[in-house]
Amino acid sequence: MGAQLRIYRRRMRSVKATKKITKAMELISASRIVKAQQRVRSSSPYAIELTRAISAVASYSNVDHPLTREITNPRRAAVLVIASDRGMAGAYANNAIKEGDQLTAFLRSRGLEVSSYLVGRKAVNYYRFRSRPVVASWTGFSDNPSYLNAKEIADALITAFLTPTELGGVDELHIVYTEFVSMVTQQPLVRRLLPLEVVESVAPPPGGIFPLYEFEPTAEDVLDALLPRYVESRVYNALLQSAASEHAARRRAMKSATDNAEDLIKSLTRLANAARQAEITQEISEIVGGADALASASAGSE
Repeated sequence: MGAQLRIYRRRMRSVKATKKITKAMELISASRIVKAQQRVRSSSPYAIELTRAISAVASYSNVDHPLTREITNPRRAAVLVIASDRGMAGAYANNAIKEGDQLTAFLRSRGLEVSSYLVGRKAVNYYRFRSRPVVASWTGFSDNPSYLNAKEIADALITAFLTPTELGGVDELHIVYTEFVSMVTQQPLVRRLLPLEVVESVAPPPGGIFPLYEFEPTAEDVLDALLPRYVESRVYNALLQSAASEHAARRRAMKSATDNAEDLIKSLTRLANAARQAEITQEISEIVGGADALASASAGSE
């Protein structure tokens, strides 16, 4: 009985230590997610307005720009998968990687070769373990990305898109990231960044009059200046959305782990108390039995 009680107490100490870790990680994620949400809200209007501006230029001009030109027979596509650097976030990274695998399978069904670009150690390790080729990868900033990180990624993607296919370039650019919907809901999404999908018919404003645009110096120069910023802003917004989703997923996972640890501690406490009670009962029985034996021996000697 004593050995069993020691086992229960040792397990309780281990679970309590684990609980302290999960509780600390829960609190850290809860504090960081507020800032991550603020950064998402701050970047989204800029990305939306920039997309509107580019759509206006492409819709109201006749410029045949490389970043808006549809390829008749595309041969290669680039897929950027944004995952996490660290674990303990539930199925967050796996969901993004799985969505990337589904997109890759769909592109290959269209007859396209796929060039993989990865963000986060989880995605890098996943591809490395399966010996999959990776063109470029970035790690170390998944939970707190900066605009410089987004610009570095966007420059690599734009360079690959502007490179001829015969020299290893790509005809399409897709991005897989996790959209932060709420503290409870985060869903992996797929977006095509390039070629830019231009809406041919734009609805008139509430006044009923279409705006008149003048492009200086030329519409092509405007697209040359705006489209790289468009890719950078979209990549940056996707990184921020993924970072907020990572913190929310980790907070939820750590809260669940903390609750499970509390339940396990209660269960082990009951088992330890039962083992201790059984040990005390056994000791009392041995004492009573010994006393009876001594009394019987004394009576026999008389």
